[in-house]
Amino acid sequence: MIESFVQWVVGLVGSWGYTGIVVMMALESSFVPFPSEVVMIPAGYLASQGLISAPVAVAMGLVGSLLGALVNFYMAVYLGRPFLLRWGSFFFLDENKFRRVEEFFRTHGEIGTFSGRLIPVVRQYISFSAGLARMNMVRFLFFTGLGAGIWITILTCIGYVAGQNQQLIKQYSSRATIVTLLVCIVIIIVYAVWFRRKKQATPALVSESKPGTPN
Repeated sequence: MIESFVQWVVGLVGSWGYTGIVVMMALESSFVPFPSEVVMIPAGYLASQGLISAPVAVAMGLVGSLLGALVNFYMAVYLGRPFLLRWGSFFFLDENKFRRVEEFFRTHGEIGTFSGRLIPVVRQYISFSAGLARMNMVRFLFFTGLGAGIWITILTCIGYVAGQNQQLIKQYSSRATIVTLLVCIVIIIVYAVWFRRKKQATPALVSESKPGTPN
């Protein structure tokens, strides 16, 4: 069934061209639970056959990802907060917890958005959190594009190298997922250490900048 679906995606991208990549990746990046692997890996295969350009395929995949992310972002902006405040008790989410999520993304939105785009399942829904926190749009697009671009490039390379060999695709995809998760963990740890040191250094700088009191 999966192989048939992949073949259908290959045919769709082959007939629609780059438009198919944009449409499918927009769906993948929105609230539709649709794996990016079944879009960008076939696109990489088509690139290896000379039917499309790999760099352009990556660029179109990024465009689609950003479009889908914006859909989630604005859904959260206009519908998310009232919905969660009204129905949050069903999901064990009260107003205090909701405020903590908002505060986290106001302070750590960049690292949350970037790392979230590299984590399976989370990547489809991280834009909701950014929208709920009203994250700065320029920063949101930059860090979303950075994380999505890295993952899209990895998948395209897998398709380019593995072709239609399903065993190699599974092997490379599993390795890529594990390595990406490990890299995310390292990035988060480094960021946490940096942020903690920055926070500790800030009061000292503020106290030094204050004028001395007269004797």
